[in-house]
Amino acid sequence: MPNQLQDNTYPAIRLVVRLWHGYLKRHWRWLILAVVLMIIEGSTLGILSYTLQPMFDRVLVGRDADAVWLIGGAIMALFCIRAVAGVSQRIILTRVGQLSTTQMQADLVSHVMRLDSLFFHDNPPGALMERVQGDTTVVQQVWKVLIQGAARDAVALISLGIVAVSIDLQWALTALIGIPALILPAMVLQRYIRRKARSMRQISAKRSTRLSEIFQGIDPIKLNRLEDYQSGRFRSLIDQIVRTQIRTDAGAATLPGLLDVMTGVGFFAVLVLGGQDILSGEKTVGQFMSFFTAMALAFQPLRRLATMAGVLQTTAASLERIYTLFDLKPGITSAPGAVAAPKDTTIDFDDVQFAYADHPVLNGATFTAKAGETTALVGASGAGKSTVFSLLTRLIERQSGTITVGGTPLETIDLGALRDLYSVVAQDALLFDETLRENVVLGRSDIDDARLSAAIDAAHLTEFLASQPQGLEMPAGPRGSNLSGGQRQRVAIARAVLRDAPILLLDEATSALDAKSEAAVQAALEELSHGRTTLVIAHRLSTIRAADKIVVLDRGRVVDQGTHDELLARDGIYAGLYRLQFEET
Repeated sequence: MPNQLQDNTYPAIRLVVRLWHGYLKRHWRWLILAVVLMIIEGSTLGILSYTLQPMFDRVLVGRDADAVWLIGGAIMALFCIRAVAGVSQRIILTRVGQLSTTQMQADLVSHVMRLDSLFFHDNPPGALMERVQGDTTVVQQVWKVLIQGAARDAVALISLGIVAVSIDLQWALTALIGIPALILPAMVLQRYIRRKARSMRQISAKRSTRLSEIFQGIDPIKLNRLEDYQSGRFRSLIDQIVRTQIRTDAGAATLPGLLDVMTGVGFFAVLVLGGQDILSGEKTVGQFMSFFTAMALAFQPLRRLATMAGVLQTTAASLERIYTLFDLKPGITSAPGAVAAPKDTTIDFDDVQFAYADHPVLNGATFTAKAGETTALVGASGAGKSTVFSLLTRLIERQSGTITVGGTPLETIDLGALRDLYSVVAQDALLFDETLRENVVLGRSDIDDARLSAAIDAAHLTEFLASQPQGLEMPAGPRGSNLSGGQRQRVAIARAVLRDAPILLLDEATSALDAKSEAAVQAALEELSHGRTTLVIAHRLSTIRAADKIVVLDRGRVVDQGTHDELLARDGIYAGLYRLQFEET
């Protein structure tokens, strides 16, 4: 699966049909009610224009006093009906729009979280956020514009057209004299609008990405005095957005403008032709005013329908981006007939190869981590240590070789069951902007207070929590900013204790800590690893002296393995790393 997200091109109608089946169809009863109300609202315009003929002929020209109350009452009733129908259908459409959009956002987030990890390496968070938030918000326009256009405005035009044709067919055809000239410009403008709208969404994604980078990297920005540099980069993006938005809006406004010109031509022609018929006595003033009013009232629905083409293309650009993302499928899934996780947790790598694009990371790595023992992975940066963890958890897939747990190939184990085998404590513990309790239990409802207290004790968090007035209800802050590095690590360890998985993966869990924090975290990790199959990545060799086995990686290959004393005696790469850390300090 290609990980770099490229927008596909779909016909606008196909996108709208897919939107209907995916999100609008479930609200069909409400939409039918809204359409009925729009039909009522739209038809009132035709009835209104029709009532003007008797108003002029019977009241203003014929001076029929009794007709004033009848016709006036009918017109007032029409406006009341129109008001009730208009307000009701707008409330219904807002409800349907909000429910559909929020459901689409939830589905999109759920879908994206299931895509392969490599996808997130190639697509920045800001760009994905723009698809979830910006594109789905733009889509809200489609059902309002299309349904209102198809129901209210189309019915209004039909009813007004019937009135106009019933008065004089020749006048009606004359009013439409300039419309055929709009067909070609309309086609060109629609393509232009969609192209600009697609560009607009792409630039908006870059803006979100830039904002994400700025806010997440605010400390390095300040320390390196990059405020002006980053402001300039952001300003250049928003300048592009302004230019693109102006061009998009200009294209969308051009078609209604052309329609105005053609309508003006039609009005002029009808006025000339109708004036002659009235002067000759063939038509009454009431007929002309009814016809003229029908044409005038048709002006706004016609303009809205013309605008609808531009809105459809703008919305189609966002729908393209949304459904391009929905159409991506994860490459790493449970195989058909996947088996349960084995009880034996011995891990075997046999001639495993892996490369990121054209950059090889593992070149025939082979080693065994025995069940219940601690196996450490050491080596220089880029040797492939973290890749071993990613392959074990199937965040990525090896290109060749075999990886087994308990003799069972990873690919044959149910993916959920496989990941349930692991507890992971990494160097950068991820904490959410929730309470410490939520960050430890992670949404689980089966954790009682006694079990939670035991996990907190095991993670050496008790003393810290006792010093906090809110205790476990203390907010962790964005990305755990209210806690120190050591405290964050201990929260991650408490999670791992509650998870109680048989295999423990420790990815440089103490490398960024001071001596005191490292001692507390290391003690907690030793308790956690007892009785578990443990794999440790560590730069600080002091933390792995007691490991049952140390595997030395160099450029993706296992170049040595053994105990701490055995490796020192062989005076290889491990001994060199050891001397570098201890003998020269």
